[in-house]
Amino acid sequence: MSDDKKWWYNHTTGEVEYGRKSLGHHRDGPYETEDEARRAPEIARQRSEQWAQEDAED
Repeated sequence: MSDDKKWWYNHTTGEVEYGRKSLGHHRDGPYETEDEARRAPEIARQRSEQWAQEDAED
């Protein structure tokens, strides 16, 4: 499936978008589902915490 047919989270507006509607630096994704895109801030926070923990272990 192309990225045009996936979901994105717009960090500027806080809205979920289907397809590439906004500028790339405003978007996070792509995500397979609308629900997953809605959770983008939570997913990003979890990944950041995981990377910080991995860096601390090195």
